[in-house]
Amino acid sequence: MSEEFTGPPWAVDYTQDAEKYRLSLADEPREALREAVFELLTARHPYRGENVEPARSTVPRGPHIAYFDSNRGWIRFTFLPRVAEPQIVVEEVFWQ
Repeated sequence: MSEEFTGPPWAVDYTQDAEKYRLSLADEPREALREAVFELLTARHPYRGENVEPARSTVPRGPHIAYFDSNRGWIRFTFLPRVAEPQIVVEEVFWQ
């Protein structure tokens, strides 16, 4: 039996620094961040969202930036499209 590539919702994981920053946010920006991550988790392909762009144009499959809260915040993330357990890794969170 061959394993097939699964679709959304994807698993999500935060680096330690990103998780600390996420937990330090006030309620409103944390909710906006939660909604942005939810959009990524349910997207057919997280790199093709409306508010998503590559972190570096020379590495189109590398880290991407997703903006949230009317561009007041962003997350840098990487999507690992593995056959077994595809996941989104949030590397950095910023909000101003």
